Amino acid sequence: MQSLSTLAILSNLPQVLEFVDKNLESLGCSASIQLQLDVAVEEIFVNIASYAYGLETGPTVVRFDASPDPACVTITFMDHGVPYDPLAKPDPDIALPLRERKRGGLGIFMAKQYMDDITYQHKDGQNILTLKKRL
Repeated sequence: MQSLSTLAILSNLPQVLEFVDKNLESLGCSASIQLQLDVAVEEIFVNIASYAYGLETGPTVVRFDASPDPACVTITFMDHGVPYDPLAKPDPDIALPLRERKRGGLGIFMAKQYMDDITYQHKDGQNILTLKKRL
């Protein structure tokens, strides 16, 4: 398991994506799966950086783990921000015309579509969101 500790600020997004991409590349991950994971990772980290700590900032840990059988990766985000489960929000109605849709929620919806599993828990004062994707 690899781990990256960083501050939850938007300017650290490239560092988070580089961490994830280097690990994916070391596994020989396909470009299409890497793109799907990048979209999900970006959405989760941007949400943490934007909302978890209010007007302040705080630490975020990103863990990367790969398992061989079946081949899959698990990326876990942990922060000590305000408890928030982004998965509890209803999915947007993408059948509605764009002008009639409520703002927000599309990024989490896309992440849920791309991943094989996403879970959230609040434990020991931490938000823990886990992405799983079969390779």
